[in-house]
Amino acid sequence: MRARHTRLRTILFLSVAILATGLGLVLYATDALHDSELDTVDTRFSIRGTQKPPDDLVVVKIDDVTFDELGARWPFRRVLHADLIDRIVPDKPKVIAYDVQFSERDKDHPRDDERLAYSVGAAGGRVVVSTEETNERGEGNFLDTGQKFLVNDLHGRFGNATLPTDPGELYRRVSFKEGGMETFAVAAVETATRHRVDPHEFGGDPAWIDYYGPPNTLRSVSFSDVIQRKLPRGFFRDKIVVVGPYSPSIQDTHATSTTGSDEQMAGAEIQASAIDTVRRGLPLKSAPGALDVAMIVLLGLVAPAGSLVLSPLRSLAIAVALGAAFTVGAQLAFDDGLIMSFVYPMTALVLSAVGTLAVHLITTAFERERVRDMFSRFVPENVVEEALQRTDDDLRLGGVEREATVMFTDLRGFTSFAESMPPDRVIEVLNQYLSDMSDAILDHGGTLVAYMGDGIMAVFGAPIEQANHADRALSAAREMLYVRLERFNAWLRERGLSDDGFRMGIGLNSGAVMSGNVGSARRLEYTAIGDTTNTASRIEGMTKGTPHQLFVADTTHEALTDPPPDLVFVDEFEVRGREARIKLWTLAERPPAPAEPAAAGRAEAAARDGG
Repeated sequence: MRARHTRLRTILFLSVAILATGLGLVLYATDALHDSELDTVDTRFSIRGTQKPPDDLVVVKIDDVTFDELGARWPFRRVLHADLIDRIVPDKPKVIAYDVQFSERDKDHPRDDERLAYSVGAAGGRVVVSTEETNERGEGNFLDTGQKFLVNDLHGRFGNATLPTDPGELYRRVSFKEGGMETFAVAAVETATRHRVDPHEFGGDPAWIDYYGPPNTLRSVSFSDVIQRKLPRGFFRDKIVVVGPYSPSIQDTHATSTTGSDEQMAGAEIQASAIDTVRRGLPLKSAPGALDVAMIVLLGLVAPAGSLVLSPLRSLAIAVALGAAFTVGAQLAFDDGLIMSFVYPMTALVLSAVGTLAVHLITTAFERERVRDMFSRFVPENVVEEALQRTDDDLRLGGVEREATVMFTDLRGFTSFAESMPPDRVIEVLNQYLSDMSDAILDHGGTLVAYMGDGIMAVFGAPIEQANHADRALSAAREMLYVRLERFNAWLRERGLSDDGFRMGIGLNSGAVMSGNVGSARRLEYTAIGDTTNTASRIEGMTKGTPHQLFVADTTHEALTDPPPDLVFVDEFEVRGREARIKLWTLAERPPAPAEPAAAGRAEAAARDGG
């Protein structure tokens, strides 16, 4: 039974492992938890904290300070943008990445367009202009002149400022190309470094933007500070300069991986972060799929596999520890530039852990019910729960020493009786007898230890302690002799099986016993062993050949809390295996029960007829 139970648990644990791992892999393959996975990336940014931004990256902010100091309204006249470029160019920056779109002409101020074009041309190929509008050839439009004027005549460059958005309109990534044109970040880096960016670095997918921190982390100055020459000469030397809106009123702010629920980052700072990410060779990369799959399999297997060799609670503790270690490892990997999948392995771990716990609880409940049934066969129903509470993890009653009273019983003459009866009738009679006597023992709080043919071994006071174990044992013996045995003999007479009936032998002895479950994994039994048990067995045997059906050891007599008046001393006897003689007691023999009125009348009539 227990081996079958173990096999079942093994099958169930393996099933949990396969299902949890399989579901984790399916979810990963279908990217079903895409949004949750992205949220964990944001959390990893938050845990990593703010990083020190580079000194050669600066954002020129078109902010509220600029509006106040220049008294200008948005959109600015293009001559103002031209003035800004003219102020920066003499410092010889690496690039001026202008995150403002100049697609159409300024019909109200046409000379402003000429001035802007002149300033871009005078920058010597250092200006990159953003656009989000491209034609079918991937070309932009500058001042309504197409791309040729900006690129060929002014030696400037376009960059598509479109960034891919994740659910919730979050900006987390930058592409190599958008709309057939290299992105604003790529164009700015290529202009600053005078080297081409390798598109293979992107791997065909948008790359993670490695933000340094929350909004306003990057170095920045106000547009008006540049226009009003408040910055020292050479401030922009060898710097990547990103110019763009920074005021919420311009409505160019967005959520990113590092913005809180109530924060937004200006578009210019997002573009500046993307530019620096591309310049550094895309330091944040997604982990290879094989590594993610390996983590899903590992975390999906650990809890159920551990339960095959460890207790479920220990295996769950290991699973929790592994989950914590994986969480720390994922963060350390992120800090080192590797974004491992987090949600899918943890999902597999949680599913397997919950499944393992469910299997443990269900199988333990079934096993507990099985053990309850086993206990209820030899322990009174009212103490089964208490007995179960004392079992170990394998639902065994651990060995304990108890002060108890041991009872041995034997049915005199049953062996010769059985020889003259067919087997089925013998079993029927034996079952009737054992049922009656077992009920008497259980009703008095005794524990049935074993059946030995027509003999019974029982113990009072174990496994559950009982202060009045001797009283219980004597009361059970009284009921067995004077109620149950008489009822059993009457049952035999009704069926014509025996006219004389049977007598019993009962021995009671009290003292220390060691009790608990013994046996193998396949067969388990409860027992009580020790000198007290051996002596009780011999005392029961000593009733043979005497007129007494019950012998009570002096230890039991002394353990009685309320000795009955009909418990009488018999004599001192030698007991095999013991040096000292032992005093034995018995219950005074009861007179025969009076005949029933109907039976007495029949007896008198028979006597008269015979006379």
